[in-house]
Amino acid sequence: ALPERNTPNMEDDKTLRETSCDPKFRRALVTDGKSAVGQAVARALLDAGSPLVFLGDPQAWRRDAAFDTMAADPRVQAVTLDVTDTDSVERVAASIGGKVEILVNTADLEREGGLLSRKDVNTARDAMDVNVLGLMRLAQSFGPALCGRAADGVNSAAAWVNVLSIYAHMNLPARGMWSASKAAALSLAQCLRAEMRGAGVRVVNVFPGPVDHEWEQRTPPPRVAPAAIAAAIVRALKDGIEDVYVGDVAQEFRARLAENPKGLERELGAGG
Repeated sequence: ALPERNTPNMEDDKTLRETSCDPKFRRALVTDGKSAVGQAVARALLDAGSPLVFLGDPQAWRRDAAFDTMAADPRVQAVTLDVTDTDSVERVAASIGGKVEILVNTADLEREGGLLSRKDVNTARDAMDVNVLGLMRLAQSFGPALCGRAADGVNSAAAWVNVLSIYAHMNLPARGMWSASKAAALSLAQCLRAEMRGAGVRVVNVFPGPVDHEWEQRTPPPRVAPAAIAAAIVRALKDGIEDVYVGDVAQEFRARLAENPKGLERELGAGG
């Protein structure tokens, strides 16, 4: 039983630590540290008490001032991690897989375009490679170690977080192939949740609305700030929430999917 009111440092209690996913004292991997969401998540985890964040660098050849600044923090360790490259994922897993207690998959490839306007499959293949097969590579390389350390004392491996999209639930034709890849990623994430449940590793799926980053600049407000997504992830880890809807659009779509999914489908198809 918990006390009526929180006491100082109550979350540090040994039993509470073993039965929660609080980032405090736990080491984390953020798979794409060059994205706005990835950088916001890394900062939020550090602020929540994570002593070490492994920050994935999917494009070591591309300079990014914000990434370099963050990597200079002694609590951050940059790792070359390209989720489209099986060798890259396996190398990182062999190096740090036994140290990761929370994995946050922020890798994403978002592009415009539906089905009929495209005459090739390259964009669809690229989106699937990052958003779907990337998740599969990460799960196969990091999943067993996470499950094996789920009962490893107060700093046990605790959680796997997938940053998806509200459009995993309902296709947005303007970004139809990207939406399809998010739907496939959601299906894989549900499989991962079932396979990790027995070990006690919680799988958290995050469904933000349109995100305020470079690929959504033409999307009208409201857009979700990366910092809001990061704060929602930390809150979900602390509170034990498995499905997180972030932003006004995501919350509205969640309600409308329960009440009138066909109406929402038609509105999105009409460019709503």
